[in-house]
Amino acid sequence: MMNKYYLLLICFGAVFNVSAAENTSAELASFKEKMNRAIIKVEQTEKKRWSYKVSRYEDEEGDISSSIEEYSPQSSERWLLKKINGQRPTKKQIKKFAKKKREQSNAKQQGDNIQLPLRKLINPESLSLVSNDEKHIVMAFNVDIHKLGKDSMGKLQGKLVYQKDKQFIEKITIWNNADFSPMFSANITELALTFTFVDINGAVLAKKNEIKMKGSFAYFTEINETSLDSFSNYLYQGKQVN
Repeated sequence: MMNKYYLLLICFGAVFNVSAAENTSAELASFKEKMNRAIIKVEQTEKKRWSYKVSRYEDEEGDISSSIEEYSPQSSERWLLKKINGQRPTKKQIKKFAKKKREQSNAKQQGDNIQLPLRKLINPESLSLVSNDEKHIVMAFNVDIHKLGKDSMGKLQGKLVYQKDKQFIEKITIWNNADFSPMFSANITELALTFTFVDINGAVLAKKNEIKMKGSFAYFTEINETSLDSFSNYLYQGKQVN
């Protein structure tokens, strides 16, 4: 008799475990669909319709620089340099800045844009649940950034934070779990990328981009860089900009 009850308990336990696995699978599929819709939301945001201010800070091996720039899609000169290293820019600096922005714009039109779309940054099939509470869903994912070289494959991992109230991806963090070489004679020991976003009336826009990197180049040159871009003063411009 004891064996019979024991067998029934095992069977009930097995049924319960199968059901739990099915629920977990269904829950994960639901979370993945939420992330897909959140990525679509980013893709559908017409960034060229927004003016904004960006404050930039860079520290390259102790060489610190900063700037404040403004972007206005309806102006003849879309980018303006307002301050550089805390001072008003000189005419020479303004001219150099304008030339740099034109070159960057041309590079983007030719497809040489270093900014990766979220759909390429986040591998949706690799998404796994980290935590889920009343306000946020946190998920981990694998990262493949081809522009960082073949040696980086399998050595990068990521995490995203989904904000439930406004249903958007609020933060993405990417870091390396091993040293890698993005190019010949370069070795990266530490890499941390952090992207935060803000939802304004359904549009998902950049709030802060931060990059921290350490390593060496040509075996003798130290790499120790920090870059921080903070975006603010977003204003929607109704006119479509091509």
